[in-house]
Amino acid sequence: MIYQRSSALFAEAKQYIPGGVNSPVRAFKAVGGDPVFVKKAKGAYLYDEDGNRLIDYIASWGPLILGHAHELVINALIEKAKNGTSFGMPTEIETELAKLAVSMVPNIDKIRFVNSGTEACMSAVRLARGYTGKDKIIKFAGCYHGHSDSFLIQAGSGAVTFGSPNSPGVTQGTAKDTLLADYNDLEGVKTLVYANKDEIAAIIIEPIAGNMGCIVPTDGFINGLRELCTKEGVLLLFDEVMTGFRLGRGGAQEALGIKADIVMFGKVIGGGLPVGAFAAKSEIMDHLAPDGPVYQAGTLSGNPLAMSAGLAMLTELNNRPEVFQSLADKTQYLHKGIAKVLNEKGVAHQINRYGSMISVHFTDGPVVDFASAAKGNNDTFKNYFHGMLEKGIYLPPSAFESYFLNDALSYEDLDETIKALRTLDF
Repeated sequence: MIYQRSSALFAEAKQYIPGGVNSPVRAFKAVGGDPVFVKKAKGAYLYDEDGNRLIDYIASWGPLILGHAHELVINALIEKAKNGTSFGMPTEIETELAKLAVSMVPNIDKIRFVNSGTEACMSAVRLARGYTGKDKIIKFAGCYHGHSDSFLIQAGSGAVTFGSPNSPGVTQGTAKDTLLADYNDLEGVKTLVYANKDEIAAIIIEPIAGNMGCIVPTDGFINGLRELCTKEGVLLLFDEVMTGFRLGRGGAQEALGIKADIVMFGKVIGGGLPVGAFAAKSEIMDHLAPDGPVYQAGTLSGNPLAMSAGLAMLTELNNRPEVFQSLADKTQYLHKGIAKVLNEKGVAHQINRYGSMISVHFTDGPVVDFASAAKGNNDTFKNYFHGMLEKGIYLPPSAFESYFLNDALSYEDLDETIKALRTLDF
């Protein structure tokens, strides 16, 4: 395929936008080459500025679970926009979406809307600290909770040491309150909790990880975290920005049968518009301003356009819960097809899958955490990515990102994807 116009647009963008992009993964640094500039999208397909049609496996990194430009969402947006885009005042539709979300998700009474997943996670951690009166949090290597300072932390020198900043601009003072654990290592988490007894406000985790590729929790890991948090008076925070309203009506809490103390949302809850949210039982949420002392605010939070898109999306998912099984079936079909081809070609690989999230890791051993995900052959991944792109298949341009299937994908699209893989040389 020819990408002359995309390359020209990227060159121009770099003159005015840092790196030419407004989010780093879009720059193709992990795979090389220039990024594809999209012009429009519909259903399962992207149409780029060079006139190519691409089968899409990122769905705007998750929110477009029903496909691009879904008629119900677009119509809701158009109608709402006719009455204005933002008021900085309460609107009825905020309560409508809140009521629906609370009815769909287990173990929450109240929800606060914000403008991004980063903002949701940042606010949830502040709430956890304010509620518990403790300062420290535990996060997991490879789990991404946005670009707030507290989350941009790399490992310290030992199991019980503080982390250190892995981005300039993050202070050592911020880093000292963030402890880093390994995903699927319950004993490691216990070591951190007991070494910092009565100082941990919260453990924050992606219950199904998607930012080191798709990583599924091992048996007993999430249950063990829940038991540990309950025993030690620590809040368990589920970052469901990816999994919320994607793995089922009630997200990962419902799928895993585990109750978190605070849950964060984004992606699907906004129907493709910038929306985030965090939710919990009233006992915790009532600590938020204006009812409580924990401050959080946002001029565009709950704006009517975002609320209308989210309400349209969640209403459709609530009315058609069979979508979740349909997506899981398609993802399983893709998994089997990719595995068959790679096995026939003798390519070392591991495929992780949960619901409509899936990733291919080019490595021999199981991928259960960031360290094992990092063992993947990046050169093989680059060839795989660009080979598939050349055949009209758009995959995440990083080995550390999950695919997100959308329900507009047909089995013919899946077969075309598997057929494209057969043509590649490894």
